[in-house]
Amino acid sequence: MSSADEYPQNVKRNTEKTNLTKTVPDKIISERHSRPTLLSNFILGSQDGLVNVLGILLGLTAATTDVRLFFVAALAALGAESISMSAVAFTSTSARRQVYLKEADRESQEMKNVPEIEKEEVRGIFRHWGYEGNELEDLTEHIVKNPNAMLDLMMSYELDLAPVSKFEARRSAFIVGASTIFGSFIPLIPYLFVGKNILLGTEVSVIFSGVVLFGIGVYEAKTTVGSLWRSGLQMATIGLTAGLVGFLIGHFIGALPL
Repeated sequence: MSSADEYPQNVKRNTEKTNLTKTVPDKIISERHSRPTLLSNFILGSQDGLVNVLGILLGLTAATTDVRLFFVAALAALGAESISMSAVAFTSTSARRQVYLKEADRESQEMKNVPEIEKEEVRGIFRHWGYEGNELEDLTEHIVKNPNAMLDLMMSYELDLAPVSKFEARRSAFIVGASTIFGSFIPLIPYLFVGKNILLGTEVSVIFSGVVLFGIGVYEAKTTVGSLWRSGLQMATIGLTAGLVGFLIGHFIGALPL
């Protein structure tokens, strides 16, 4: 076969190679991963708001039949809880950022003042990963020559600290606050449609809240790793148990003589 006959095959192979080269980086760039802070903040806020308001409503069910008190108590809890949870998320995330920055600064100073000790710590990390001999020394030398890479390695695998962006505190506060409001409304919704029938409203509220908690647990399992049923049932059990505690407290306090 002449070179002219081979030309179409070569062009085809080169074209396939070029297309593969273009496709792989695009896939890597477009690949999306879940954000653990987003998931944890959503679960924290929604579960906390739902469980707290459900406990209050069940407690009131055992103590009064005045539906107006249900809405007053639930909305007051919603406002206070959402602000409180947002503040906690903001301050705790800010504290994590300050800790990271402080430790990063201290680690940078140690890399300058005691480079051999820090180098040995890098070597120890790679040795723990199973590297040895020339491969271990080559990796250590490559990392030590790159201060930024060395600092990231030490922060992640020596100190077990993850970086926190300067916007993370505000983002966490917003997500936790919004999800707390979302969760707080869940047990209150059935009471909007039952009029003065408090017993029916309570029954529907417990069922509706349990279903939503189960859904949050399923969402957690699908986003992470775990059994959908187990995660959903666990979330629902924890939330409804907390609500039951609120009911028992309201029942016993309501039964006390005044």
